Amino acid sequence: MTVTLLSGISAESDDLSIWPASTTRLPHGGLAVAGVSLAELAERFDTPVYVLDEGEVRERCRTYRAAFPEADVLYAAKAFLSRAMVRWVREEGLGLDVCSAGELELAVTAGFPPERIVLHGNAKSPCDLASALRLGVGRIVIDSASEIARIAAAVGPTGHQKVMVRVVPGVSAGGHDKIRTGTDGQKFGLSLTDGSAQHAVARILGQPQLELVGLHCHIGSQITDGKPYVTAVRRMVGLLARLRDAHGVTLPELDLGGGHGIAYRPGEPALDLPGFARRLYAELTGSCAAAGLPVPRLAVEPGRAIAGPAGVAVYRVLAVKRTGEKVFVAVDGGMSDNPRPALYGVRYAPRLVGRRSAAAPRTATVVGRHCEAGDILAADVELPGDIHPGDLLAVPVAGAYHLSMASGYNLVGRPPVVAVHEGAARLLVRRETPADFRHRDVGD
Repeated sequence: MTVTLLSGISAESDDLSIWPASTTRLPHGGLAVAGVSLAELAERFDTPVYVLDEGEVRERCRTYRAAFPEADVLYAAKAFLSRAMVRWVREEGLGLDVCSAGELELAVTAGFPPERIVLHGNAKSPCDLASALRLGVGRIVIDSASEIARIAAAVGPTGHQKVMVRVVPGVSAGGHDKIRTGTDGQKFGLSLTDGSAQHAVARILGQPQLELVGLHCHIGSQITDGKPYVTAVRRMVGLLARLRDAHGVTLPELDLGGGHGIAYRPGEPALDLPGFARRLYAELTGSCAAAGLPVPRLAVEPGRAIAGPAGVAVYRVLAVKRTGEKVFVAVDGGMSDNPRPALYGVRYAPRLVGRRSAAAPRTATVVGRHCEAGDILAADVELPGDIHPGDLLAVPVAGAYHLSMASGYNLVGRPPVVAVHEGAARLLVRRETPADFRHRDVGD
């Protein structure tokens, strides 16, 4: 049953538990993040606009450092990256996980130490590897056997590069089939089951210019239960023991990837980070003791869990339409700035901001402006019954995989990113304009 408040919005939509911790209610139905009104940001920067709370990002970095004091915490840049984000992550003591020359070059030119960067990717291009070696990244994670010879050749006979092997541990976890990466039959990593990982290790050990420093695995994304990670640890330590027995090497590092789940709507589960860290350390310590191994240095790679809850997307309503029994609320963004509902069926909790409504709530589906029936941002959510064109809708938990996955569909242009901190707002990434599209189109 939906509980209706005096303002005309449902209790669930008025729940601020998934918003940045700095979020406060304003008179007349508004919200402020880090002391800045979302309605004022919409007027100043237009809509759609991504809002990112710097303080929330920094606090989440610190929470990870506290939970994993003896581990390397690497921020997964694919979630969201900008020069400001690079600085925040660096200043909070995290490393960085990148997947392309583009992410790598941006990070290094923004002042991030390359030795604290790890390069991933199931299909690294020559440009990716050339940039990594030229800039001196700390680790390259080998994802397929063919990369071994390619990296060794690029390093040269007198060069040196630290590498890891991405192992598929046979653990299924994640919020959707498309983001489960720990099992055989998908594109990432080298299988533990069929011996591909062991074979790759043997080949790397035969390349003197490549220093194998550890193993890596990533079992999936949006995982809210620690049990799959515990299983992965057990299997990875088992592999470390077999490699010691077969080759006489004791690898000093174990990277367990990321995929730590967060809540997108009130009441949804999220990974309990302190409890997860304790459970992970306990399993790692116990498994290593049983195998007679020293405990390797642990690494984790949170991305979504740091950036996601720090972001809010703000849209303006363009149209309200009733079709049969359904009510559609169309906004000035959509799948070009957030493809995740269409890709993974992710469900969000949009909220009216900027005015107070006394109307009873009604069920509506928030849709985008693009020429696709699947362009849906939030299906069957409670919104005030008098919602109309010109209103503002804000969507929390919008800091990860929004801009980084945004597209140029319909040549609408990607939204800007605005940082808010201690009552002030500043532009981090400008809005993509029609002029940008025209300048890229050089043919006739």
